[in-house]
Amino acid sequence: MGVERTKPSTTAVVVVDVQEKLAATMPSARMRDVERALAILLETAAELGAPLLVTEQYPKGLGCSIPPIVERLERRGVTPIHKLTFSACNEPRFIQALKDSGADAAVVLGMEAHVCVFQTVRDLCARGLSVAVPIDGVVSRRDDHRDVGLDLCAKAGATLTTAETLLFDWLVQAGTDTFRGLAKLVR
Repeated sequence: MGVERTKPSTTAVVVVDVQEKLAATMPSARMRDVERALAILLETAAELGAPLLVTEQYPKGLGCSIPPIVERLERRGVTPIHKLTFSACNEPRFIQALKDSGADAAVVLGMEAHVCVFQTVRDLCARGLSVAVPIDGVVSRRDDHRDVGLDLCAKAGATLTTAETLLFDWLVQAGTDTFRGLAKLVR
């Protein structure tokens, strides 16, 4: 992805493996950042009509998505896509959901940055999608692993950004009812 603006209606928000047991092993300060980025982007996606795809890696062992995600999934009628592969793109149900969404771009958040997030980002870029990775929306158990994951995402062709940058880029202008409703998320 260059720095062109994507359209929310054709940009899938992809949440990779933000699950209870895995989240419990993450650095707490980074996890708070991820939860804030998720709140911003999931609310923005709902308000602006961006498709939402959520994966869960081996939920029998790692648990289900964290409660804030589950609540938003239920509101939108979205079911998590279970997988065993590290890249979501190697799960046929994910690829079908992505095709069905009509997305030509993706915003990828989740964990761990150097494993499932990176591999998913690399494969989405290879499929020709414009991909953005909000740096405040990804985490690994170790910060050096997170840093390597972000570097690899950028080398694969993704644009590194932040949740706030994406929010305001999608909003385009201030003064609208949509702006007033969503700007509260970053105050």
